[in-house]
Amino acid sequence: MSASRLLGILGGMSPESTAEYYRQLNRAIGARLGPPHSARVLIHSIDFGELRELQLRDEWDAAGELLAQAAAGLEAAGAEAILMASNTMHRAAARIEEAITVPFLHIVDATGAALRDAKVQRAGLLGTAYTMELPFWRERLESRFGIALVVPDAAQRTDIDRIIFDELCAGEIRQVSRARYVEVIATLAQDGAAAVIFGCTEIGLLLGPSESPLPVFDTTAIHVAAAVRFALGATSTAAPPRAEGP
Repeated sequence: MSASRLLGILGGMSPESTAEYYRQLNRAIGARLGPPHSARVLIHSIDFGELRELQLRDEWDAAGELLAQAAAGLEAAGAEAILMASNTMHRAAARIEEAITVPFLHIVDATGAALRDAKVQRAGLLGTAYTMELPFWRERLESRFGIALVVPDAAQRTDIDRIIFDELCAGEIRQVSRARYVEVIATLAQDGAAAVIFGCTEIGLLLGPSESPLPVFDTTAIHVAAAVRFALGATSTAAPPRAEGP
């Protein structure tokens, strides 16, 4: 009998963050079960260039269909749950869930539970422009967990988004970009945020918790922890009860 359940990862968005998911999953399973155990994982790595073109053309339905087919393929290959190594493409979560019968481990639900447990009622959100500006991330967090979000101003959002796509997705880490993120986080603190959410799966590659002016909730690490709990036998995948509003 296998020591852990088989996880399916929708990856490639970007390859940098997918590699980090794989590294963290294997490290966590090894720590929990002891060496030489590692995670049982299937990865469908999307061509990020193809997906990025769909984003830029605002063809979200086509992007969702691409991911839904990949998720169904992972389930057909034996995956017992699906997770997606991307915040932005959780905009297509509903289409993915329609295509599979196994649990979809939603990144916002995992993050919301972590924020609720830490009693954070107002948090700053960093991510791609899509994640910061479109309602899919904010509405789920607010409706299910009663947590309010603060986002950077327009100029800061432009910088955050550019650094993600032009640098982090290409594996480039620059000190000047790290300093810019720290500056933006300090502004979020001034706007009343009690913590900052790294709402892009690449941000943790640039900035560590010790470098942030606010407590960090890194969605990659939080999502991986939720996947590990499932892999090692957690029976419930439903979203936690809604928290009381602020």
